[in-house]
Amino acid sequence: MNPVSLSQLQFAVTTVYHFFFVPLTLGLSVLVAIMETLYVRTGSEVYKRMVKFWGKLFIINFAMGVVTGIVQEFQFGMNWADYSRFVGDIFGAPLAIEALLAFFLESTFLGIWIFGWEKLSKKAHLAAIWLVAIGSNLSALWILIANSFMQSPVGFTVENGRAVMNDFGALVFNPYVWLQFPHTVLSGFTTAAFFVMGISVYHLLRRKEEGVFSRSFRLASIFGAVSILLVIFVGHSQAQRMVQVQPMKMAAAEALWESADPAPFSLFSAIDQAGGRNVVDIRIPRVLSLLSYNRLDGEVRGILDLQAEYEAKYGPGYYVPSVFMAYWTFRVMVGAGFLMFFLAAYALYWVMRKRPLGEVKFLGVFGLAMALPYLANTAGWLLTEMGRQPWVVYGYMKTADAVSPTLTAGMVLTSLIGFTLVYAVLMAADVYLLAKYAKAGPAPEVKKQHPVKEEAYWE
Repeated sequence: MNPVSLSQLQFAVTTVYHFFFVPLTLGLSVLVAIMETLYVRTGSEVYKRMVKFWGKLFIINFAMGVVTGIVQEFQFGMNWADYSRFVGDIFGAPLAIEALLAFFLESTFLGIWIFGWEKLSKKAHLAAIWLVAIGSNLSALWILIANSFMQSPVGFTVENGRAVMNDFGALVFNPYVWLQFPHTVLSGFTTAAFFVMGISVYHLLRRKEEGVFSRSFRLASIFGAVSILLVIFVGHSQAQRMVQVQPMKMAAAEALWESADPAPFSLFSAIDQAGGRNVVDIRIPRVLSLLSYNRLDGEVRGILDLQAEYEAKYGPGYYVPSVFMAYWTFRVMVGAGFLMFFLAAYALYWVMRKRPLGEVKFLGVFGLAMALPYLANTAGWLLTEMGRQPWVVYGYMKTADAVSPTLTAGMVLTSLIGFTLVYAVLMAADVYLLAKYAKAGPAPEVKKQHPVKEEAYWE
């Protein structure tokens, strides 16, 4: 393999590892803040124990997210120097704001929240966790503003071979980001909801701490049902935007080789990318036009027509991403999303009936369902980034032109192996710690007449 392919693989490996932690951080921070709000409003010790239990798991996940994220920015200089040179004037601004504003906000107030039990007033302590949640999600916003420039470049001119920002407002209010951001954040909310439901079910099936975990399950089911429904609606709008700004990605996601009006939706396609065709092709008429334009007609351009158009516009080259990857990651993401919707609706049905959770049939399935949001998140990220190829900045810079010129295959292979091994160890540590404290359950209830020092809980 050449340095470009190895650098792509390295960035994919490190990002997939990192993105295992990010969505849970986004969602669990908000869920913990809601739980503490309920504690402050009711004064119930059950809610306080919920906050401390789920807060401990949040802290473990947050710490791993920070550690795995550090490597990401170093790769821009080490592996993608020509990319950094081309977009540094633009790309650096939102990343700097993310670090100096959002990350410092969340990390500072997380420290205050951890060590502020029994030292701050209830309302001040509650404000700290809400600031953590706001900071976490603001951090995602600025990172996605940077990523959205790669997907749909705006607010710049090219001067002396470099992209120079001339409209910061256009960068911030890029229409692409205001679909990508809610989709990502709501996916994080869904991840947290299924995480909480899955661990709650583990304890409920063992008849342990039913007061804590029945409330946790009920809250998470409501949070998850609303979140996954909104994910689907926003995802639909995002797909319609993709038809307009990245038509090749949509054509690849549907394995649509010839333009069609009305366009059919693929149920199953066996893809022959070298031959530019599908060996097997089962489609539903008009449905792709309906999804793209909210009507039963409307042209969706095909891969071969777009390839010819791009050759005429950008010069000779192959502008088709991996159709196999785009097609199947799209289906894994959407399939997992709808499965989560039905499971969340099922959970919500039982919650609204106000029946004991012990009567819920197939309750154990929610333990297995914890994997679904991680599967959907990973597939969605792979579609977003791999479906854009061969562009690193869509329409302006190809991935092959972005790699550091002095890299050799041996250099990248060595760092790839090293990063993969280190990240595997970190992932194992994270899973071990989460499993250990999740199985242990909340700290024993403490009688009010025998107060315990706050520090003992965090040991």
